[in-house]
Parts: sequence; C-alpha cells; structure tokens
Amino acid sequence: MACLPEDVRALALLLPEAIEGAHQGHPDFRVGGRIFATLWTDEARVVVKLTPEAQAHLLEAEPVVFEPVPGAWGARGWTSLDLDEAEEEILREALLSAWRIVAPPGLVARYEGLALDP
Repeated sequence: MACLPEDVRALALLLPEAIEGAHQGHPDFRVGGRIFATLWTDEARVVVKLTPEAQAHLLEAEPVVFEPVPGAWGARGWTSLDLDEAEEEILREALLSAWRIVAPPGLVARYEGLALDP
C-alpha cells in the first residue's frame, strides 16, 4: 500500500526531538538542527539522509522504492524513497535510520532500541 505525505509527517514527528522546518520550499524534518528527511509532496517522495552503506543496503533490498539522489548528494547517502511504492514499514525504517544517522550521539544512545511502531 502506498504511503502519503501525511504519513511521512506523522512518523517523522514521532521521533524524539524531531521538528518540522522548511528547506528550499519543501517541508523537512530535523533533529539537533540537522535535516534527516525532506518531503517532496508534489513528487510523492521523501529524501532521507543515510550513510552510503545504509543506502547501498536499501537499494539492494528495495530497488523499486529507493534510489540515490543524483550527483554528489546521492554519493554522500541522500536517498529518495518513492511514496507510491513504499509500504509503511519501509518508510518507518528509513526515517528511523535517517534520524539515527543525523541525531546527536547522546540522543541516539538514550533511545537505543527505539522503533516507530504504528
């Protein structure tokens, strides 16, 4: 089942200390002042910040759902998730991974074992 932009917003804001902002006219989600996801509502996608290793894993596991952002941004781990193709569990896992990568280490440690359960 496809995910909606409202799903991205609701799930992202469940993460500890996550706030919504805006980046180049698109809603984004931040923790510790750093962006972990940007929502492109007109394109039904969300871009998440991953490590290149995490990106490679998701591209292999779900090639229809994920693709690297073109150019240098994608080489650094920024990854597009197609909301029309993603199941909610995949979206939850991608947002949680991005949050863990971007959040301050002390915050991540306090929430070890965190899951975005429905």
